[in-house]
Amino acid sequence: MDEERVFARLSAVSDPDLGGDIVSLGLVNAVDVDGNEIRISLALGAPYSSTESQIATAVREAFADDDVEVSLTAAMPTALRTDNEVLPNIQNIIAVASGKGGVGKSTVSVNLAAGLAARGARVGLFDADIYGPNVPRMVNSDEGPQATEDKTLIPPERYGVKLMSMDFLVGADDPVIWRGPMVHKVLTQLVEDVEWGSLDYLVVDLPPGTGDTQLTVLQTLPLTGAVVVTTPQAVAIDDARKGLRMFGEHETPVLGITENMSSFRCPDCGGTHDIFGAGGGEQFAADENLPFLGAIPLDPAVRAGGDDGKPIVLSGGETGKAFELLAERVADNIGVLRRRQASAHAASQ
Repeated sequence: MDEERVFARLSAVSDPDLGGDIVSLGLVNAVDVDGNEIRISLALGAPYSSTESQIATAVREAFADDDVEVSLTAAMPTALRTDNEVLPNIQNIIAVASGKGGVGKSTVSVNLAAGLAARGARVGLFDADIYGPNVPRMVNSDEGPQATEDKTLIPPERYGVKLMSMDFLVGADDPVIWRGPMVHKVLTQLVEDVEWGSLDYLVVDLPPGTGDTQLTVLQTLPLTGAVVVTTPQAVAIDDARKGLRMFGEHETPVLGITENMSSFRCPDCGGTHDIFGAGGGEQFAADENLPFLGAIPLDPAVRAGGDDGKPIVLSGGETGKAFELLAERVADNIGVLRRRQASAHAASQ
């Protein structure tokens, strides 16, 4: 089989999100034919995304009737990354944000990271909440980072997720009382001096609000996109909208809105109660023309999992499956974003 016939086969494979075949969309980086071996490089940027896995499967099936061996690799065009980019070995960096505290943003961050790792991805979780770091407790990690001779830090790992948090570096009950310049310096060191290795996803748990920490992250890290967390009630959505505008001002794509604490199913009466209202997060997403990533029930098991250090996404059940769906949708939305970038780059060449 020659290269022309390979491209003909690939032209029959469509991208369900972008609405075209992968050849015309510019998602085929390269094809190498060596006898009955075919090596294909695809512009797929979201490892373990269900949609991108479907595309890869469709590519293999396109050659199912041929006596050939197909090997696939996934890589985004190098032109989409700058030479001096921070953390070049991390493929996607996801900020998890909220406009106000108390909406379960850290819970979402922990379960998103653990959910992506459970799908098979290489994942890191950076607890950027300098003043109120909670991630180590929520994954039951007592082990701090190890220092190397070069004064870099090797992060501990739990549930397949590499971890870094200010909580590892200060006393358990010691308050952090710092002004903006110190926050900027420490955040930069916590990111750049950590040996993250090669990661598919780094989840960054931001503190609530739109202050110094958020500004440092936005200015320092090449964010792929952000997840905005809210609860259904109007006061939380008002603040979430401010966070959304912050990302817009810094040209950071928002991957979607997730509604936490959406409803409570009473274990005694079996009824469902909307403690914080209903549908606010979904309506917020619709008003802003953004993807809705799903509603997470108000479930005592979430609190227990956070206190005991066992992410509920790994436990199954209705709430665990809601977090699984969140992780799947975040990965899929990153895939759409990355493939659009690759397609636009190909069209400009």
